[in-house]
Amino acid sequence: MDKNAIIDLAIRFGFLALLVGMVLFFSFASRGFASPQSAVFILQSVAITGILALGVTATLVVGGFDLSIGSVATTAMMAASYVMVVMEQSALVAVIVCLVIGAVVGVINGWLIVYMRVPDLLATLGMMFLLIGLQRIPTEGRSIATGMSLPDGTTAQGTFSEAFLALGRHRFDLIIPNFIPVSVVVLIVLAVLIWFFLEYTRFGRMMYAVGSNAQAARLAGAPVRAYKIWAYVISGVFASIGGILLAARLGRGDIASGNNLLLDSVAAALIGFAVLGAAKPNAFGTAMGALFVGILLQGLTMMNAPYYTQDFIKGFVLVIALVFTFALSQRGKQ
Repeated sequence: MDKNAIIDLAIRFGFLALLVGMVLFFSFASRGFASPQSAVFILQSVAITGILALGVTATLVVGGFDLSIGSVATTAMMAASYVMVVMEQSALVAVIVCLVIGAVVGVINGWLIVYMRVPDLLATLGMMFLLIGLQRIPTEGRSIATGMSLPDGTTAQGTFSEAFLALGRHRFDLIIPNFIPVSVVVLIVLAVLIWFFLEYTRFGRMMYAVGSNAQAARLAGAPVRAYKIWAYVISGVFASIGGILLAARLGRGDIASGNNLLLDSVAAALIGFAVLGAAKPNAFGTAMGALFVGILLQGLTMMNAPYYTQDFIKGFVLVIALVFTFALSQRGKQ
């Protein structure tokens, strides 16, 4: 086997080999890692991260990047809690409000980037800070829960409906009782939809064309601006769905609960470049990247690794995955 063939195998299957090796390592190094309970926890932690990462993937496809996903998710979580607990509205109203918030944020991000020509990193970073501040204003920085004291001195009387809480807490039976959380089913459905949309529809293929060469796509008659704005709308809506599921799982609006969503989601989306040597944003790779991040964090936690080392280890693994994707693939082309 020649050198190029070995590099090609490393590019195509290196990440999957790393994933399998990591699972085996944690299974032997940590008692209970291979248990069904650990698998359920991994799946539940992966779901929200994966959904946000799929939204990031849509923006990466058109050559952009969305740093506001974490703040959109926490804003949706706070909005859902506020609508049900403070405004005493139904779960359906809360879900609709959250989805509208995500779509509006996506449109604003797209407008800033496409028409105002603000660089995508700066536009979405500004939106992130804006939303972090905005979500705290209605309750003066306090988390939202039934019975909380409101700024006007009254007490919040609303509650989370059982149907809404089921979105984050119910589990379906599969082989063993209570194994698959609803949020994982939502992740799988969204991953299949976005994968089919990007790979097998004209709209999705044109989004890839815009990301590869926007000028060529424009000369071919493609509405490049519209495709870019739609990518950010998809990202905003997916982030809102993640926020809805987070609110349903926690049963409260906790302003600090989404601190790691951005880092984990971006890591999952970028790691997805390395899956099967794709070297491009793709839904399957992103889902595998989210699973990788979830397994890594669960394994480190069960091995009692200090919490302050986990971000470093995630960053190190991300760099290794990107080396497999880009450095080796460029060598293979030479």
